[in-house]
Amino acid sequence: MADANGAAPLRLLVVGPSWVGDMVMAQSLFMTLKARHPGATLGVLAPGWSLPILERMPEVDEAIPLDVGHGEFGWQARREAARSLKGRFDRAIVLPRSLKSALVPFLARIPERIGFTGEQRYGLLNDRRRLDKAVLDQTVKRFVALGLSAREAATGDFPLPSPTLRVDPRRQRALRDELALGERPAIGMMPGAEYGPAKQWPLAHFRQLAETLTARGYTVWVLGGPKDAEAGNAISDGLSDVHMLCGRTRLADAVDLLAECEQVVTNDSGLMHVAAAVGTRIQALYGSSSPRYTPPLTENADVHYLGLSCSPCFERTCPLGHRNCLRQMPPERIAHAIQG
Repeated sequence: MADANGAAPLRLLVVGPSWVGDMVMAQSLFMTLKARHPGATLGVLAPGWSLPILERMPEVDEAIPLDVGHGEFGWQARREAARSLKGRFDRAIVLPRSLKSALVPFLARIPERIGFTGEQRYGLLNDRRRLDKAVLDQTVKRFVALGLSAREAATGDFPLPSPTLRVDPRRQRALRDELALGERPAIGMMPGAEYGPAKQWPLAHFRQLAETLTARGYTVWVLGGPKDAEAGNAISDGLSDVHMLCGRTRLADAVDLLAECEQVVTNDSGLMHVAAAVGTRIQALYGSSSPRYTPPLTENADVHYLGLSCSPCFERTCPLGHRNCLRQMPPERIAHAIQG
């Protein structure tokens, strides 16, 4: 179908990121593209695990799975994906900065291929942008900038739409019943952080806070993936009205459960960004990372950050071995913020 000027609608492909939080933040780009190119179709090439998130984004017309593990080159999978995409898209925007992430649009012969310069991608991209980290000082800004003209992006002064994921009210009700969650108002807790332990608030702090909240009449839902089960058990064992859900729900279920929570207490993690995108109030705990670089994209958040001289270090594990940037953030502080 042609647009109002008689031209065929623009066919856009975005090569998506490989982390939950980044995929949620990428919705800001998708929203920008659809606003600036009415009638355009948008496909997203992304890891298979991310499809439940992309299905909750109305801007995405097609989610195309590319299942290649972290650190794998995956030549065969990329070549097959490229073969299936030939002739289907006019422009590709490559969000990751690795060489391999730019291969599929190149092999698919997509005419316009946009991305930041990185890892010697000169032959793979034909619209290479210089990344000015001082101007594009947030992950979400970098994503949205690739959907703009180079001149506009260089200013760093442009709207950043807040991600908004669809919620399934029927599934919310079903999950309460299936998981025997009761009817108390819920506070979510997300003790995990895929990047590494330097971003994780101490489990003893989470547990103490859970005791305080259940005494106030809340139920606590501890959410995360299978890798977070040990942490979830450390928080929940022996405590009534604390439900350990790590590894017991799918990613789509986590979207609906987080939307059902009155508030969440979370490390700087992927699920923090999911909670922001469903409008739940957030108590965001930052230590080794920076709330300036990856803030929750919502005004409905309290950001807790001590700003010690050693932080943010952006390391996976604490270089000094003490994690004081989070350890010195007491549970009482978060309990007071929730009550306020």
